[in-house]
Amino acid sequence: MTETDFILKDFSLENITNGSITWKTPSNIALVKYWGKQEPQIPENASISFTLDTCFTLTTLEYRKLNAERSHNFEIYFEGGKKEDFKPKIVTFFKRIEQYVPFLTEFEFVIKSENSFPHSSGIASSASGMGALALCVMSLEKAINPTMTNEYFNKKVSFLARLGSGSACRSIEGPLIVWGNHPEIEGSSDLFGVKFPYKIHDNFKNYQDTILLVDEGEKQVSSTVGHQLMYNHPFAKQRFQQANSNISKISKVLQSGDLPAFIAIVESEALSLHAMMMTSNPYFILMKPNTLKIINEIWDFRVQTNSNICFTLDAGANVHVLFPEKEKETVNNFIKSNLIQFCQENHYICDSIGNGAISIFNSAE
Repeated sequence: MTETDFILKDFSLENITNGSITWKTPSNIALVKYWGKQEPQIPENASISFTLDTCFTLTTLEYRKLNAERSHNFEIYFEGGKKEDFKPKIVTFFKRIEQYVPFLTEFEFVIKSENSFPHSSGIASSASGMGALALCVMSLEKAINPTMTNEYFNKKVSFLARLGSGSACRSIEGPLIVWGNHPEIEGSSDLFGVKFPYKIHDNFKNYQDTILLVDEGEKQVSSTVGHQLMYNHPFAKQRFQQANSNISKISKVLQSGDLPAFIAIVESEALSLHAMMMTSNPYFILMKPNTLKIINEIWDFRVQTNSNICFTLDAGANVHVLFPEKEKETVNNFIKSNLIQFCQENHYICDSIGNGAISIFNSAE
């Protein structure tokens, strides 16, 4: 599909006046990372992610049809308070998607959103947030065009979400989503995320992800800025090649169930991501001392027990501890006894792999 396939044409708003739509949309954690993009939100390399379950954004879009056309009239509330500083990003998002959903300017909106996890702490809040908003917008389009298929709905939601936050296109479905054109992943595209098209080995069913909240504060450097620093990065070309090579490798691993190979790829990807940050100009470090302490504890535990525990990192200090469901009791005991001491106020989130976004309420149906 191309961009033009997502343009809504010849629509009528005759039966659409006002209503409310709510979606619960998960975050995701990339196994092979995307870091670096071209406009408009096109990834420099393919990525693959686990869709999460417990870490989600709940977004309600209230809409009312206007008598006269105005441009992107909305209010935004986050966790009960008006958030004027969120507005510029949403205005940019609405402007980017307006050609695909031209009815936007004929409504005024109230957006109410809340997270089940700390905002801006490296748990991809923009992924779940923009994913949820895109789902609400597309539910309104579905009311305008009720003959739309579910397949088209999901592709267009992912396409729109990408224009708000690249990783948001991986938060619509689950449990494994690939974003970025890759010759070995059937149906893959730079324009939207697709479900991993091959049979996943039982070793990866209901995989666990415990997120250790090392630092719940806002990141010192945003992901948007971090992506921009890849433009003139001395190692960018090699990094993009490495990531695409790792997509090939992890695709085979996810089908074969090779856990040691999975661990090697995932941990290398996490460290490569942060290596790009530390070698950009200007350079920056998002890991904290306790991030490194947790990593070393995980490595020691794996050597001592032959566990299949491993870690990955998003663009932040927090550590995602990944492990098979069959090791849940053993690893949870290890986390409680050895790792939560390194978390801010002992905070951590027990999550697992989920199946994507859920519609909570839709008065437009």
